[in-house]
Amino acid sequence: MSTYKIDQRHLNHRGRVFHFVSYEGQPANPKREEAAVEPTWFLMGPGRRWSVMPQQVAQDSEDVDRCLIAWLDEHLDAKV
Repeated sequence: MSTYKIDQRHLNHRGRVFHFVSYEGQPANPKREEAAVEPTWFLMGPGRRWSVMPQQVAQDSEDVDRCLIAWLDEHLDAKV
């Protein structure tokens, strides 16, 4: 059983609320020719999610929020 704990962030940015969720990574599976996937933050949208950045275990909350907002500034017009 996994000990991974999903993390969520609701950030107010440019007058809107954005919902981010972290998902657990997966080890590589050579039998199925699947590469390893690291834990990742995703932006959640209606019926969709976008990969944002790898999740760093030791990263503090303020730094995570700053990185997520920086991603929004870079991708906001194109993604949402």
